[in-house]
Amino acid sequence: MTVSTAIARLNAADPDFARHLDHLLSWESVSDDAVNQRVLDIIKGVRERGDAALVEFTQRFDGVAANSIDDLILGRERLELALTRITPVQREALEKAANRVRMYHERQKQDSWQYTEADGTVLGQKVTPLDRAGLYVPGGKASYPSSVLMNAIPAKVAGVAEVVMVVPTPRGEVNELVLAAACIAGVDRVFTVGGAQAVAALAYGTESVPQVDKIVGPGNIYVATAKRHVFGQVGIDMIAGPSEILVVCDGQTDPDWIAMDLFSQAEHDEDAQAILVSPDAAFLDRVAASIDKLMPTMERADIIEKSINGRGALIQVRDMQQAMDVANRIAPEHLELSVADPQAWLPHIRHAGAIFMGRHTSEALGDYCAGPNHVLPTSGTARFSSPLGVYDFQKRSSIIFCSEQGASELGHTASVLARGESLTAHARSAEYRILTQEKGN
Repeated sequence: MTVSTAIARLNAADPDFARHLDHLLSWESVSDDAVNQRVLDIIKGVRERGDAALVEFTQRFDGVAANSIDDLILGRERLELALTRITPVQREALEKAANRVRMYHERQKQDSWQYTEADGTVLGQKVTPLDRAGLYVPGGKASYPSSVLMNAIPAKVAGVAEVVMVVPTPRGEVNELVLAAACIAGVDRVFTVGGAQAVAALAYGTESVPQVDKIVGPGNIYVATAKRHVFGQVGIDMIAGPSEILVVCDGQTDPDWIAMDLFSQAEHDEDAQAILVSPDAAFLDRVAASIDKLMPTMERADIIEKSINGRGALIQVRDMQQAMDVANRIAPEHLELSVADPQAWLPHIRHAGAIFMGRHTSEALGDYCAGPNHVLPTSGTARFSSPLGVYDFQKRSSIIFCSEQGASELGHTASVLARGESLTAHARSAEYRILTQEKGN
């Protein structure tokens, strides 16, 4: 196999570096008017015709010979059967990964809290899990059992009573690893439907698919577009862009390791982004040589090549501090600090979905089994958002209990502010609770 790599080389010292970097980072959803209208039509069909529309769309889009919705439902016993159909090594790996993910997310659980003020007023917060969560899982050959674990386990740790999974089975192709992961993660119900129709069914419910409170999980452009449209009817995790990795290296890590780390994200799809930042120009040259050497050995070389050539970059910086500045500007989904003392540089990182510390911590470990969630903010959204976690499956309700004395004291403040906003009913509602002796003062 012959491949031609021409990864971009940038230098932070160049006067137009910022412009070139912004151009490199820019990414727009490929959802066009045609996709958008098709998704709206599908959502409308599911809302109006329920199960019948699901069956029709599954026949049409996935080539599945389903006669009724019953043909698209997998019971718990089918998930348990999948555990017996995978190899013992696969089952052990799934269970080990699930245990690590569960253990990590147990530490994220938030409890309700209250405190009492001197006059007896009680304030606090009640933390409650969602009633039902929907999990979208890609199907067929592009199947990700790791995503099942990463989405379902935090929901269960949060206390969600029911997790409903939708997974397409194009041309009837069932992925046993995905079903086994669902069994291990505690998924309650599975429907073999996908696309915008699956998102619509979860958002609005059908005769058979229960309406959920939140939809999580990755999908194609039709799934992402549908999630945009149903947001508000239900919660969603995020609208994810292409996968990203940014490696910051001091020049002392094996260049083959770094090249393969870049490949690990580039192999997702042609729009994925892999960037290396280093103050060592000679090291960037060595990594470029490793890219050329290793590329022909990759099974997904065509995809990697397009990703590396189209959106990848090797960036030279003045020093490690400038590397941190570039990292924060990019706000990557995955950030590897492949340096001698990553802990020393950690305080300088403000924006990143997940941070992989040291030369031996490959991003791939986080994808599968380290424990932290691999559902991460992309396209610079790490500036204001966080990895998927237990907190995404919990709601927080404010608690306010006023004693007689507390209501009287607060009533004065509320009255002044309400009348300042010309909301007389608000003011009088608070004033009614002011104690008689205080009213006379």
